[in-house]
Amino acid sequence: MGNEPVNVKEYQELAKQALPKMNYDYFAGGSEDQHTLRENNDAFQRIIILPRILVDVSKIDMSTTILGYKTSAPIMIAPTSMHKLAHPEGREILTAKAAAACNVIMGLSFSSTCTIEEVASSCNAVRFFQLYVFKRRDLSALMVKRAEMNGFKAILLTADTPKLGRREADIKNKMIAPQLKNFEGLFSTKVDDSDGSNLEAFASRFMDPSLSWKDIAWLKSITNLPILIKGVLTREDAIKAMEVGVEGIIVSNHGGRQLDYVPATIAVLEEVVAAVEGRIPVLFDGGIRRGTDVFKALALGARAVMVGRPIIYGLAAKGEYGVRRVIEMLKDELELTLALAGCPTLNDITRKHVKTQTDNQHCRL
Repeated sequence: MGNEPVNVKEYQELAKQALPKMNYDYFAGGSEDQHTLRENNDAFQRIIILPRILVDVSKIDMSTTILGYKTSAPIMIAPTSMHKLAHPEGREILTAKAAAACNVIMGLSFSSTCTIEEVASSCNAVRFFQLYVFKRRDLSALMVKRAEMNGFKAILLTADTPKLGRREADIKNKMIAPQLKNFEGLFSTKVDDSDGSNLEAFASRFMDPSLSWKDIAWLKSITNLPILIKGVLTREDAIKAMEVGVEGIIVSNHGGRQLDYVPATIAVLEEVVAAVEGRIPVLFDGGIRRGTDVFKALALGARAVMVGRPIIYGLAAKGEYGVRRVIEMLKDELELTLALAGCPTLNDITRKHVKTQTDNQHCRL
């Protein structure tokens, strides 16, 4: 097929052609000046791979375990909201089926447009559930219980959203979100959006800006599932996360959609990994577009990476097949990178396989 993409980035252009402008802008955009959005991608280009030669790479093994669950590669589907805006028919169910077919873990968004139960019954993918905390804690608690009852294996607590970042494309487009099926019969998600994006209005009405470290104890009291905290960018918060007893950390800046001018996630990954000292897994989120990006994140200490926007672009362009192809492309590129870098397994990847700008600065001192 003439329009068959040969890399993940090409799916973005197909998605742009396929989607209404409002929907595409919602997925592709960042906050304010979009500096962090750009940096998430650009920072990878400043990291150089240092390969080893004459290593037997006739057999490459990319498999790993995440929280004890075996997966074909250190690549996960990040929780991204409202897949109905990308694909009106299949939505999150198609994404879940692609995850199952590729044997990777899927994160389901709290703001999904399929219910927890619909996704759970669609396939046998290993699934984690993303949680936002509402002012009405009983509603968030109910979502946790539903996820647990339906076989989800972990809770991903998104902790960087006391308020919604200023996403100016959504404001200009007067973004209208579809109804969230998980909340049908519980409360109305319709809000006054006369001044701009109804996403912003929804967040202001329902999100709990008082959420703090002490609330991790509340969350642990209502579920037996492991809790990973998403949104860590500093050594201090990594240490605090361990102190309150979470089972994992996700280095994330929300895809550049919250506070602008925070660091690219790849730029702070190593600092967080050093603070954790191997006691809990560190996952990485933000800017993955190539297998070489995955390799770089692993070399800097990530247990696995999460992929968000490319999954949406694959879904928008070619449905379940598009999601599968995005995952397969990243896996294929990672396998090739491992071979060319002289790493037959993930355990063979070391910090010495990459050079960062910080390394260069130290060399000049």
